[in-house]
Amino acid sequence: MQQPRLFVYGTLRRGSPNRFAKLLEASSRFIGTARMRGQLHQFSNYAGAVLSDQPGEFVQGELFELQDPSILVVLDEYEGSEFQRVLATVSLDDGQELETWVYTLYGKA
Repeated sequence: MQQPRLFVYGTLRRGSPNRFAKLLEASSRFIGTARMRGQLHQFSNYAGAVLSDQPGEFVQGELFELQDPSILVVLDEYEGSEFQRVLATVSLDDGQELETWVYTLYGKA
């Protein structure tokens, strides 16, 4: 059975001092850098993505395979009510496309 994956593009990326980013890194396997069709909106302390079907609109990020899917409950709380977790397709640098979870701005998926 395939473990769930999570695409991150902001405060959950590797190297972030954020304790939730460290938790994600410790409980998952880094697959590689990837991108998804979308737009990134920058706020004062964080970024939020919305999905897009427009050519040339991409959000760069990192893809992880979750060793313990229950971490998603913790990350859902961390992301809060401004974000929703949705399934999206991402492209790895080698062109491979995979379905994964991603947090998008709520009501904008």
